[in-house]
This record gives sequence, C-alpha cells and structure tokens, in this order.
Amino acid sequence: MTLEATDVQHAYGSDPVFDGVSLSVEPGEVLGIIGPSGVGKSTLLRLLALFDAPDEGTVRYEGEDVWQVSERQRLAYRRQIGMVFQEASLFDASVRRNVEYGLRIRKSWADRLRYELSSLVARRNGTGDAIDALATVGLSEKADQSASSLSGGEAQRVAFARALAYDPEVLLLDEPTSDLDPRNTAVIEDAVLEAKRRGIGVAIATHDMHQAERIADRVAVLLGNEIIEIGATDTVFENPADERTRKFIAGELIY
Repeated sequence: MTLEATDVQHAYGSDPVFDGVSLSVEPGEVLGIIGPSGVGKSTLLRLLALFDAPDEGTVRYEGEDVWQVSERQRLAYRRQIGMVFQEASLFDASVRRNVEYGLRIRKSWADRLRYELSSLVARRNGTGDAIDALATVGLSEKADQSASSLSGGEAQRVAFARALAYDPEVLLLDEPTSDLDPRNTAVIEDAVLEAKRRGIGVAIATHDMHQAERIADRVAVLLGNEIIEIGATDTVFENPADERTRKFIAGELIY
C-alpha cells in the first residue's frame, strides 16, 4: 500500500516546519529522508504515521485522504503503519512480551483472547510471530529475558522487532541507529532490508548519509522548509540536480 503526502504544510505556532512537502512511501522500497538536525524529519514521520494532521495538504493511504475518513477507518489505517523512534521505549516485562504488545493491541477484544490462548502454546514451543521478529534482529535467544537487562542497542533491536512482528504495510524509522555501535547498526540495517524483501514500504529519517547510501532505494533531501530533491539514491548522491543538495552532501554549511 502506498502512503503519500501531497503539498503538506505544518507549523508549531507561528514557526513553520515545512511548506508544500510531497513524497510517497512505496511497497517494497526503502525511502531515505536526509537533512540537518531540527529540519523537521521527525515531524514529517509523525504526519505519515497519522499521529498528527497537517495544517494544509493531504496525507493519503490506499488513495484516501486519511483526515477525511471516519476516525474508525483512520485507526484501521494507523494499525497498518509501524513506527520506531530514536529511543527505544520498552515495558518492564520480558523481551517476548514487549514484542507481542503490538500484536495484541491491534486486535479486537475477542481476537486478543484467542491470541493470548494461542500464544501460550507458541511460547511453550518457542515459536510464533514474536520469535520470528526477534530472529530477524538476532535476539530470539533472549525472548524470556527481562527487557530491563538489555543494552541500549539490544533494546532498539527489540523496538524494531515489535514494529515488525505485526507485519505492517509501512514501517517508519526515526533515526533508529543514531546512538548505536556499528554491530547493532548493521543488524538494524539488515532488518530494514528484510522488511523490504517482505514487501513492506520503509521510510527512514537519518542524519547518516552513508546509511542512506547503503540501504535506500530513493532519497529525499529535506532542507529549509521543503524537500529540495528526491530521486534514486545513486542519482541524488552522485549527480544531484540541486546545487544545495551537492553542498549539503559535501558537508558545507548551507542552512
């Protein structure tokens, strides 16, 4: 399913964040969103996650303006979109229970009861969606360990597994590796590519341009109040159409 923002404007009070931003997240692709800190990458992801409504413009999912449908329908759309924040926020419970959280809350009460019963069997057998998601980030062996005992990098991997476990159509990542060491970063990047192979559309906001080069199919450059360029990753990095893009990638201070 395509998630699309068209001519989106957003401001905090009298301070505009961006003006007229348009982009889409397509199934089975990784879209990298790069730009300096404070430019509005996180805000843009919140709009795409349907947490906040744009001041102007539209956000569409399955071709529908998500802020013109019923609240119930919008909730159904939101449940098909996963988001991983810069800092992992885990419950004081086992790793497995943390990953299962998203699976439970996206179900009706009757379905939750059936899920809890089936998950009891899965836990005994060491199987299930939560274990599969943990295996993707290399942590299946820690399923029964307390989440509070994990390192920061492991906690972020669990947060990724939690978003991946319920098989979303779209996965939004907000600087998911900004504070991680190279090993944990590599695991997250491999998991992003696995999500892509499953047909999930992924958008990752990152200040690490080398990361965008490694894993993104397309890159959007957010600078000032607008996206100044969007296109195939190789083209944006090697032959950008906008001189500001070239200078930003080269590390020149143009903002």
